[in-house]
Amino acid sequence: MNRFTLAVRPQPEDIDGLNHTNNAVYVRWCERIGWAHSEALGLSLADYHRLDRAMAIRRAEYDYLLPTLLGEDLTLTTWLTPGDGKLQMERLFELKRDGDGAPIMRGRWDLVCIEIASGRPRRMPPEFVAAYVAAAGQSGHD
Repeated sequence: MNRFTLAVRPQPEDIDGLNHTNNAVYVRWCERIGWAHSEALGLSLADYHRLDRAMAIRRAEYDYLLPTLLGEDLTLTTWLTPGDGKLQMERLFELKRDGDGAPIMRGRWDLVCIEIASGRPRRMPPEFVAAYVAAAGQSGHD
């Protein structure tokens, strides 16, 4: 399993009226690390457009466990789990506080491969299988 990490730290603009990091910030961080992980695996937004394929979020779930405060050092981790190797896969997230390792947030995206032009589900192209399915620890073969 190919885990990918990103160091994050709440900034003043991330803090809400309750003096902790707004939940929407965690969602933005998940999007940021998802793209960074994809790029590290060799697939960029330009590749998505070239292939006319994308892994689209069909469902997203977030469990907010503890608040975070301005300036806290945090580590966000993401990884892929084996899907069917053809059309769908899952991306998981975990945010932890560096100081004590406390889990802050856990998330999950159910992803489906779509044709960008039509928005319809389509089989993953070989480039997606090579990058994503391999990172999830699955061969991708029938």
